[in-house]
Amino acid sequence: MTGTIAAAFCLFMILFNLFSLAVAGWRCRLRTEPLGRRLLATGLENSTPPVSIVRPVCGLETFSELTLRSTFELDYPDYEVLFCVQKKNDPIIPLIKQLLGEQPAGRGRLLVGDDPISPNPKLNNCFKGWQAAKHQWIVLADSNVLAPTDYLQQMLVRFTPKVGLVCSPPLGVMAQGLAAQLECAFLNSFQARWQFCADAFGVGFAQGKSMMWRREIVEQAGGIAALASEIAEDAAATKLVRNAGMTVVLVDRPFGQPLGPRTLRAVYQRQTRWARLRRASFPKMYAPEILACSLLPMLAGAYAARDFGFEPWSVAAAVAALYHLPEAFGNWLLRWPTNLLSPFNYLLRDLLFPVIWIDGWLGDDFVWLGNSMSVREEADETVDGAA
Repeated sequence: MTGTIAAAFCLFMILFNLFSLAVAGWRCRLRTEPLGRRLLATGLENSTPPVSIVRPVCGLETFSELTLRSTFELDYPDYEVLFCVQKKNDPIIPLIKQLLGEQPAGRGRLLVGDDPISPNPKLNNCFKGWQAAKHQWIVLADSNVLAPTDYLQQMLVRFTPKVGLVCSPPLGVMAQGLAAQLECAFLNSFQARWQFCADAFGVGFAQGKSMMWRREIVEQAGGIAALASEIAEDAAATKLVRNAGMTVVLVDRPFGQPLGPRTLRAVYQRQTRWARLRRASFPKMYAPEILACSLLPMLAGAYAARDFGFEPWSVAAAVAALYHLPEAFGNWLLRWPTNLLSPFNYLLRDLLFPVIWIDGWLGDDFVWLGNSMSVREEADETVDGAA
């Protein structure tokens, strides 16, 4: 009897995984209709309104020049770029000045200083950019986002009267080495896939990599400082928009994040940090995340194999193949980074994910941009403030 239950669970999860791949594939499909025509259909008063792009920057990264320069290569009539740096001696400043010197007057500015409005260093860095932004449409874009030429149009086209925020999860690209390939496995057809699935059913979550706001939505909630209500600004953004009776939606296709070389330690630390933040902000959504990986169906299939006269390890391997070969094929169809080793990277990810998931429940502390932070302390401060 238990073997039959295990087999049923295994089969259901395989089918559910295939369903999620199909939904994400449909949601991120290539569209043939021109963006210009779709922008006109949104009903915006101006299909290409002036936009302020706020880019918080901290330190030099492998692809800093590529990603920051992409901000100035947009095919868009009217926008400004505000680079935000906290320290006067940050090594990124000479590169920013070089890029600004290549642009027409008024296209970009460098803002230096720190505004400690929250425990979140990125939000503190963004504050001065938000205050200085000239336009009503504002994009908060991480320094490692590689912006395509139609970056702003791809976000604007998703706005409707009920949409309060448009975001994009990162798509890992330009990965160098095993650890970076593993990070791609986490970012692309795992985290991005499930976010696009949620978006397809009208329950999108904000992602801090690229967030396009209508300024009034934030100002009505008390200004950008309202994003300090959660330790992660994207979690606060999700709740702010939903409290306003509006929705968060994702772009049609995610924007790239060049990875370059990575270390396994850095990948693990980043994933556990995100896990702890998700658990602290959305515990009811975090709890079932363990079902998203293939390990439990593999174990269930191996357990059921004994009752049906099969070799457990062979069945576990077959379950892994039924999970990860379609995942690789789906990535290939979407033109997301894929190679012959991708299914093995997905399997490695799924073997590691339960450890990260448990760590997300047990741990509260993490280090981000050199700052020691804690989701526990933030929760306690929120409770104390409410009292």
